[in-house]
Amino acid sequence: MKIMDFLNKKAITANLKATDKEGVIRELVDLLAAADEIKNKEDLVKSLLTRESLGSTGIGQGIGIPHAKSSNVKSLVAAFGLSQRGVNFDSLDGEPVYIFFLLIAPEESAGPHLKALARISRMLKDKYFRELLKKSKDEKEILRILQDEDSKKY
Repeated sequence: MKIMDFLNKKAITANLKATDKEGVIRELVDLLAAADEIKNKEDLVKSLLTRESLGSTGIGQGIGIPHAKSSNVKSLVAAFGLSQRGVNFDSLDGEPVYIFFLLIAPEESAGPHLKALARISRMLKDKYFRELLKKSKDEKEILRILQDEDSKKY
C-alpha cells in the first residue's frame, strides 16, 4: 500500500497554526473538508477526539497519527500537517509532535485502515525521513518527499 493511494494532495499543510490536540485535529479535518473528502466535520472531529480519549495517537519521536473510522468517508483518506513549533499531543514519550498524519477510514473497513497505519509507521521510523519532513518549507516539498519515499520498497 502506498501513502499516495489515500493521502489527498489538497489536504497537506506545512504550517499548522493550532497549539493543542483538538486544534490540530480540527485543522486537519478542515483540510479534508476543503478537499471535498468528508461530509460532516463536527461528527468527524467528535469521532477523532473519542478515539484520542482511549489513548493518545502521539506515538513518540515527534509523530502523531490521529485516526478514526467514520461514516463520513466512502474510502480511506488522509491529511498531512506539519507544525513548526510542535504541539503537546500527550505523546507516549512526552515530547512535542511536529508531524501529523490524520487517517479516516469507512466504518466497515478494518484491513486497509490497519495497513495504512502500518505503512505510515514504517515510513516514519526512518529518522532521516522524519528530519526531511520537519525541515520542509512548503506543501510542494512535503508532497515530493512523500512521493519519493512512497516509491521505495518496504
